[in-house]
Amino acid sequence: MGSFLQTLSQIPNSLYQCFKQSYPPKPKWSIDSIPDLTGRVVLVTGGNTGIGKATVHALLRRDATVYMACRDEAKARQAIEDLKASTGKEAIFLKLDLSDQSSIRAAAAEFLAKETQLHVLFNNAGVMIPPLDQVDNRGYDIQFSTNVIGHFLLTELLVPALTRGAATSPDKKARVVHTSSIAIWYPGTILDLATLQDGAPRRRRTIQWLYAQSKLGNVLISFEMARRYADKDIISVSLNPGNIDSDLFRHRPFFHTVCKPFLHSPAMGALSQLWAGTAPEAVDCNGKFLIPWIRFSDTTSAAQDAQSAAELWRWLEDHTSVSA
Repeated sequence: MGSFLQTLSQIPNSLYQCFKQSYPPKPKWSIDSIPDLTGRVVLVTGGNTGIGKATVHALLRRDATVYMACRDEAKARQAIEDLKASTGKEAIFLKLDLSDQSSIRAAAAEFLAKETQLHVLFNNAGVMIPPLDQVDNRGYDIQFSTNVIGHFLLTELLVPALTRGAATSPDKKARVVHTSSIAIWYPGTILDLATLQDGAPRRRRTIQWLYAQSKLGNVLISFEMARRYADKDIISVSLNPGNIDSDLFRHRPFFHTVCKPFLHSPAMGALSQLWAGTAPEAVDCNGKFLIPWIRFSDTTSAAQDAQSAAELWRWLEDHTSVSA
């Protein structure tokens, strides 16, 4: 009964946050403000569609070397051709399935064989509200596996390149940008480790709650990364990109139709993460959280729980066989 009443008490703030972040004021920064990125190496997960593709587009326009890390090679190749036609620049495909740890290790190895430095990592890819029975090849919830576990492992494997990238960045910092969601304000969202693998505790949760938990995980890891890697000159920022019309709705076409009048373009959704990844002034924003469009915000009490962040980090180390 206590947890139910606590969930009810969160509803007014959830509604307020939904309104506040769904109808943001006009942005004061645009992609035209992105500095020249010549010599900068950037990796964008899920860069073949939606916010990721808009992010890659803007980066190519500023002459960054951009790796598009995606699962579907055919779709990625088509996106690369589309972007080349509109920018005159060509992104580099990197095969990556974030729900498969062997694929992540192979992708990291391929990247490190080609590049010694990484200046910006956009942990952008995600999956939202698929059927409840979808789990990865190790039995982890597919949303948490893709959105959190996969990005954690990829980032950890690329820390050496990020450290070297910081040394050659104009501001002497590398950046990791974590794309979260307004879903962290979903009432009752907490970190429940028992639900990360398939079983009775997970099956008792709704798919919407599991998605919200994965987005909470993005913020917790961003905060913990900011704390752990500040002395490595790696800054970590998380954000809600906004309510964006994208491929994320592929599992819920009816929901997409209902929400479409209230959705913004992928180009708008890319704004906050492009600012966090490229703006000179964003270098002072380690550990911050952004909401549309490029506004600082507090998060939920669950997302600010340092104990949960440390606990999740340890869990991820154990379940990916990496150590800090």
